[in-house]
Amino acid sequence: MINIKEIDKKINKFKQNGEVQKAIEYCQSVLIEEPTNPELNIKLGDLYMDWHLDVYQAKQYIDEAIIQYQKASENLIDNPEIYYKIGFAFYHKGELDRAQNYFEMSLEHGGDKAQCHFMIANCYNKKEHYADALKEADLALKSTFLKTSRIHYLKHKLIRTAFFSNKNSKKESKKELILSLLTLPFDKESQKSLAKKFKIFLITRELFLAKAARVKGDYLLAVKYYSEAIDKMPGFPVLYCVLGDVYRIMGRHEEAVIEYKMARWIDSLYLPAYYGLVQAYEEMGDYEQAIDTYHKFIAIHPNNPVLHSQIANLYFMKGEYNRAVSYYQSALLLDPNNSRASEVAQTMGFLLQHFTENDEAAVISFLTAYVLDNVNMDIYIGLGAAFYEKEDYENALKVYRRAIELQPTNAKIHCNLGFLLWGLGDLTEAIKEYELSIKYAPDYAIAHNNLGVIYLDDLAQIQKAADCFKAALEFDPNYALAHYNYARCLAIKGEKVEAAKYYRTALDINVLTKEMDSAEIQERLNGLFE
Repeated sequence: MINIKEIDKKINKFKQNGEVQKAIEYCQSVLIEEPTNPELNIKLGDLYMDWHLDVYQAKQYIDEAIIQYQKASENLIDNPEIYYKIGFAFYHKGELDRAQNYFEMSLEHGGDKAQCHFMIANCYNKKEHYADALKEADLALKSTFLKTSRIHYLKHKLIRTAFFSNKNSKKESKKELILSLLTLPFDKESQKSLAKKFKIFLITRELFLAKAARVKGDYLLAVKYYSEAIDKMPGFPVLYCVLGDVYRIMGRHEEAVIEYKMARWIDSLYLPAYYGLVQAYEEMGDYEQAIDTYHKFIAIHPNNPVLHSQIANLYFMKGEYNRAVSYYQSALLLDPNNSRASEVAQTMGFLLQHFTENDEAAVISFLTAYVLDNVNMDIYIGLGAAFYEKEDYENALKVYRRAIELQPTNAKIHCNLGFLLWGLGDLTEAIKEYELSIKYAPDYAIAHNNLGVIYLDDLAQIQKAADCFKAALEFDPNYALAHYNYARCLAIKGEKVEAAKYYRTALDINVLTKEMDSAEIQERLNGLFE
């Protein structure tokens, strides 16, 4: 019969000597003799878990710990401690829903209420369900007396978030922080957690030298010192992330990816590792990997609107417009009052208008952006254009005129209003708007060109038109449409050779800019000498 007390003594002796691997090997050897002993499974699981959480090593043993705990649970079906340990392991693996399920099972079987509610609160916190996290933290406080430092500190962090930011909550947050400090002497788990954080001071020299090297731009030296810091303290994900940042600055993206992945491997919930990975993949042009990383990121933080808008941007860049729209909509639904919500709605409106040709939806998106930010001129321009595309000219006029009230010297608004009035047949007012546009932005080539077209096609004032097109080309020599229109003027004046030159230039530029149908330019060129 195995003597558990003797086994405990040997395991503790190994651990005191820092020989965790030997303790594990010893426990494994004892399990061979008695493979169905749940107490041995628990001890081996605890050893794996302790080794995984050791800041001095960077290997994952969570799966091994879970296997041992689950073996123990087969023989201890109603044991709440087993369920708690499995939940704790899944929490550190980043599988929050499974972790929460096991903590609730532990509670159902009479587990420690304070511990279980505290860990459920942590799960909700990681998932950004802050109100639920606060409820669980309060339940944890009701279940214990002085061992509450960790719980008060969690409440301090939760109340401090933007979701609960007001004068009363700031006072409440400070109160929780004070209570956390006052109860620290009675909470051993908090003391252990704090001790781990303080171990970072063992690498202060390396961190100082690495930062100094970065400031000087000596990134190779920064890599050297960050690597030395990791050798001393390999269990801190932040070190891998800052090393990854340096590699990314140097353009060594593949090495940066390795470091970010290492940080994520140590702590699957460490968010800077995801941010770094995404940035590295984006800079490499690997949008598939960037999107895959965002999906994992969103799985951890499903209620973060910024993540949804950023993955939408990537789908937009990939040309997957419907998926982009879906994620933009998610970003707006999650936090319609976010400071970036107006920008998200505006981008979605632009996408719907130009890439899906859904004018009705584009108008709604721009209107949403307008409601959130009614001083951004780009929104007025987009909304006016969207109304114009769906032939709602009355509302388009209202938008542009309201914009001019806010910014009477905005050349682009005057130009857009001129285009709208031109289309409605009000040439006199259209000319006035184009002239105002040119007055406020003399180098605005589009306004010069459009005014020239009115003089050429509507008023038959060839010289005035030619002057407008020449001005447009002076400010934008690569404007294919202006070359084309100036060639039309020259052709009417009988200067066919010169007109041909400008038609050819328009053709050459249009290959790159694709402003118009090249066949139309070629037809005009061919017709010059018929």
